[in-house]
Amino acid sequence: MATYLDLANDRRDDLVTLRHALHQDPEIGLQLPRTQQRVLDALDTLPLEITLGQRTSSITAVLRGTHPDRPSTDAPVVLLRADMDGLPVPEETGLWYASKVPGAMHACGHDLHTSMLATAAALLAERQADLQGDVVLMFQPGEEMHDGAAVMVEEGVLDAAGRRVDAAYGMHVFSALVPQGQFVSRRGAMLAAADGFLVTIRGKGGHGSTPHTALDPVPVACELVGALQTLVTRRFSIFDPIVVNVGSIHAGEAPNVIPEFAELKASVRSWSHEAKAQFRSDAERLARGIAGAYGMTAEVTHIDGYPVTLTTPAETDFVADTVADLFGRERFTHMEHPFAGSEDFSRVLAQVPGSFIGLGAVPAGIDPATAPFNHSSYAQYDDAVLPLGTALYAELATRRLARLAADRLPASH
Repeated sequence: MATYLDLANDRRDDLVTLRHALHQDPEIGLQLPRTQQRVLDALDTLPLEITLGQRTSSITAVLRGTHPDRPSTDAPVVLLRADMDGLPVPEETGLWYASKVPGAMHACGHDLHTSMLATAAALLAERQADLQGDVVLMFQPGEEMHDGAAVMVEEGVLDAAGRRVDAAYGMHVFSALVPQGQFVSRRGAMLAAADGFLVTIRGKGGHGSTPHTALDPVPVACELVGALQTLVTRRFSIFDPIVVNVGSIHAGEAPNVIPEFAELKASVRSWSHEAKAQFRSDAERLARGIAGAYGMTAEVTHIDGYPVTLTTPAETDFVADTVADLFGRERFTHMEHPFAGSEDFSRVLAQVPGSFIGLGAVPAGIDPATAPFNHSSYAQYDDAVLPLGTALYAELATRRLARLAADRLPASH
């Protein structure tokens, strides 16, 4: 009997064609009408119950398993997720199928995720009689800082099959760091929480020739940037760290004018609720203290972003075992340390058990250590990994449903 990998390889041309079509036409944010239509076209002939998002261009599709041992009541449900949106990044790869949309690019590989899940849906439909429960296919817009997962959760994706999801799996390709075809994950905290930290230092404007008659917020803002880095290294344990990046400083418009205010915008990454709360308290006190020392005030705003991506250890071990059976034990790596990126799939994992899986997609012949990383204008992803991710999606759903169904069968069965 053909494996899911065999079936995925048989569909490789269709996989690549869909991926390239998506790559050439990236859309950004929560409304992706062209992307949504391409996915709907790919799913068109499959026996799916499809619901479209009300506030986004999301797609939720339910495939009902027909295995004879499917529990008659309370059948298990597994969710598979792919994000669909691109980034406001101009593409500089030079690929023949590069983005045709100025200033937009699938720089994070979501075109691969979408193509793999759409094709996995076809494989699962072909093996519908092997499914001992139901599969929810979550095609999500707005992962890139638009919190599309939260919207889909609010609109009921976790209960789309009529019962709460028992296990959920998401996948993400990497254009660097992880060798091609290698799968990675981590028990517990895998990705960071990502929040915003905004500070406005309010001084007193004046002429650049007489700074003593003004209150210049610019050097105060610069001092705060350095002080934040000292705060990170002296107030937080290296075993429960914080990463602060001040990505924007703005003050004034003319070189001979002392501005009224200076603004800082920073991202804050953490791996625990305790560290996040401590940073908010300490950083606010620091900003107000430095500004106050120079006779100025600081207005501080904290912006909640994505929470920590916490995988369920047992589900991550299940993923590792499944990868080992499909591709060999050496093809899965348990990450020693969490990664500082963030993901809104954390919204799903905060409510149901599951895991998040990385897949190396570095083009052949390129060193993963030096390849352009996700979000780069030069990031490239190899089509060779498409059948691998497709097969793993399908295998995870089939195997997990079987285990869940077995757990629910009467002992006398």
